[in-house]
Amino acid sequence: MTSQWTTHGVELLPDTVRKRFRPDADGDPAREWLALTLLDRHAPGLAPRPLSLVGRTVVMTRLPGVPLRGTELTLTQLDALARATDRLLRAVPPGAAAVLPERRWYVRDSVAAIRRRAVQPSMPALAAGVRWLAGAEAGLLAGTATAVPVLGQADGNLANFLWDGANVRLVDFEDSGRSDRPYELAELVEHLSAWVDTGLNAAAFLARFALSPAERARLLECRRLFALLWLVFLSTDPATEARNPPGTTARQADRLLALLDAAVR
Repeated sequence: MTSQWTTHGVELLPDTVRKRFRPDADGDPAREWLALTLLDRHAPGLAPRPLSLVGRTVVMTRLPGVPLRGTELTLTQLDALARATDRLLRAVPPGAAAVLPERRWYVRDSVAAIRRRAVQPSMPALAAGVRWLAGAEAGLLAGTATAVPVLGQADGNLANFLWDGANVRLVDFEDSGRSDRPYELAELVEHLSAWVDTGLNAAAFLARFALSPAERARLLECRRLFALLWLVFLSTDPATEARNPPGTTARQADRLLALLDAAVR
């Protein structure tokens, strides 16, 4: 969810990238370094190779490609995005993922933000979401303990997925940590970047993953949670609303209501 705040400065050099984290921001260079190190070991080439961590500056290799955000994804790009995402979620063995620090904006953080900001829901969709959350919170939290642990990127912004003409690679792991597959898939398809200025077909993308019935049920609940969280941000934070096209808040409200009415597939 770090797309909402600037946590670092990036210096692009011919072959390397220097990412300097601000000391007063939430971005965590240690999380980024750990994730890049694990992926270099278990899925080389999927993310930048870590070169050095000095203070709050991470130096890594520079990847080729252009961000997927802002485009109408072709079937070839959708396939590549699914391959890269699947590779990420399978890369770190569950035993190693289980001992990682919990990713930022996991269920507990997201629920807390909603409760803190949506004290007096300002629109019908928001009120419906808050009512849903009252009954769903326990199950969502329980799922964090029973789901197979994975390394979660914790940032579904499609600007962080680079297309080189054949493959997709990933950048930005400053909020990464222990997560689960349905939660990570839900964040990606419900991120504003997936539909505000990019054509990501959520159903087609998710169909490329073999999910168990339990994972499918959790996926829908997690999608509802992210849709509600984004509606809370858009309706209570003028800066978030201003960064998006006019009408985004109303479209997000419709998106949440559709998910609340949806059935597990």
